[in-house]
Amino acid sequence: MRVLSITLAVLFLSACAVGPDYEKPEIDTPDVYRFTDEEASDVINTRWWTQFEDPVLDELIDEALRANLDVRTAAARVEQFAARLNITRSEYFPQVGYGVGADRQGISRDRANALGIDRITTSYEATINVGWELDVWGRIRRATEASRAQLLAAEEARRTVILSLVSSVATGYISLRRLDRQLEIALQTRDLRAESLRLFELQFKGGVIGQLQLSQIQSEYELAVSAVPTIERDIAIQENLISILLGRNPGAIPRGKTIDKLTFAQVPEGVPSDLLLRRPDIRQAEQDLIANNALIGVARAAYFPRISLTGFAGFVSGDLDAWFDSDSAAWAAGGALAGNIFTGGALKGNVKQAEALQQQSLFAYQQSIITSLKEVEDALVSTQKAREKLLSDGRRVDALKEYARIARLRYDNGFTSYIEVLDSERSLFAAQLNFVDTQRDIYVGLVNTYKAMGGGWVVLAEQTANEIDFPGDEEAYVPDPAAAATYNAPGAGQQ
Repeated sequence: MRVLSITLAVLFLSACAVGPDYEKPEIDTPDVYRFTDEEASDVINTRWWTQFEDPVLDELIDEALRANLDVRTAAARVEQFAARLNITRSEYFPQVGYGVGADRQGISRDRANALGIDRITTSYEATINVGWELDVWGRIRRATEASRAQLLAAEEARRTVILSLVSSVATGYISLRRLDRQLEIALQTRDLRAESLRLFELQFKGGVIGQLQLSQIQSEYELAVSAVPTIERDIAIQENLISILLGRNPGAIPRGKTIDKLTFAQVPEGVPSDLLLRRPDIRQAEQDLIANNALIGVARAAYFPRISLTGFAGFVSGDLDAWFDSDSAAWAAGGALAGNIFTGGALKGNVKQAEALQQQSLFAYQQSIITSLKEVEDALVSTQKAREKLLSDGRRVDALKEYARIARLRYDNGFTSYIEVLDSERSLFAAQLNFVDTQRDIYVGLVNTYKAMGGGWVVLAEQTANEIDFPGDEEAYVPDPAAAATYNAPGAGQQ
C-alpha cells in the first residue's frame, strides 16, 4: 500500500511540467489593407488558377504538384518528423525487453575443492526486463510538445513549398505566353521590314533613292531580325524553367490560350488578420516558436533527477531440464533516482541556449507577419497600377498604329521622308512589346496576390500533391485532413 501511495503521488506530480507554457504573442495588424480592390471577392479558398480558363495551365499545375522534387522532399521531411514524434512519445510508456542466455564456466580444481563446488558450472536464464521513466518534471511532455510542433512546422513548410510551386508554375506559364506573343510581334515586324527592304533595294537599283535611305532601312531590318533570336532564347530558357518545376528534364512545354485570351482572375478579398490563419509560412514560424518554447522546459528539467522504475522476471537455472520449473523462477523490482551534481555550467548554458532560440523564433514569427503584409500590399498595388497602365498602353498602341499608317501614307504621296515612317514603326514595335509586358504584369500581380494571402486553396493543391508515393513505404505519413481544415477556423495555428 505504501509503495502504491508513493507511485500515485509521483504520477500526480508528473502531470506538471517545468518551463513556460506557450502563449500566442499579441500581433498588431492593420484593420484593412492600404490598397483595396473594389472587385475583390471571396475566392481565396478556390483553385484560383482555374479562373484563367486555360486547361493547359491547369494540367501543368497538377503535374507539378504530383512530380515536383521539392514537394517530394518536403513530404519526406514530414514523414521524418512524424517518425521523430513517435520516438519521443514512446518515452511515456514502459520499455519492455527480453533476454535469453546460457553460459558455461570453469574454475581451478583446487579452488573448486576448497569451496566444495563443481569445477564446471552451467547456467541458463530467460527474463523479461521492464524500465519506466516517470515524467515527474515534464521532460518527456515538453519534448513531445516540441516534436509535435516540429511535425506541424514541417507540414506547413510543405504547404509553403506547394504555395510557391503553384505560383511559380502559373507565373512561368504567363511569362512564356508573353514571350510567345512578343515573338509573334517581332516576326511580323521583321517580315514587314524585309518587304520594305526588298522594295527599297529595287528603288536603289533604279536610281530612285540613294545609299543613305537604303542603309537606314537596312539598319532597321537588322534590328528587327536581331530581336527574334533574343526572344527565342528567352522562350527556351523559360520552357526549361517550367520543366524543372514539373520534375521533368528540360524540354518543350505545351501551350493553351494566348496571353490575349487568358481570363483575368478575380482579386481575393480578406483582412490583414486573416494572414495569421492562412499563410503557411506564418503558421510554420509559430510552430517553430511553440517547439522552441517547449524545449526550454526540456532544458530546465535537466536540473532535476530522473526517477525510474525497473524490474525483471524470468527463470534462472543450472539444469536445462529444470529451466522452467517453479523453483527456477526469479524476479526483481526496484527504483532509481539519478541526477547531476556538478556540470561546469552546462545545464545553465543549455537553458540559456533554449531561451535564446525561443527569442529568435519569436522575432522570426513577428518578422514573417510584417513581411507577409508587405507582400500583400505590393501585390495589390502592382495589380491595380498595372491595370491602369494597360489602359494607357493600349491607347498608345492605337495612336502609334494610326501614326504609322499616316506616316507611310504621307511618304507614299511624297510629303515626308522615310525617316518618319521608320520612327513611327520603331515606336509602335516598342509600344506593342511594352503592352504585352503590362498584360503579364497584371496576371503576375494576381498570382502574387493569391500567393501573398495564402488561403484554403493551398490545402486543395495539397490534396493533389498527396497522391505521390514513396517506394517501399505502404504506411507513408499523410497529413490529417481535419488538421488541414483548420486553415479557415478561428484560432488556427494555436496550441
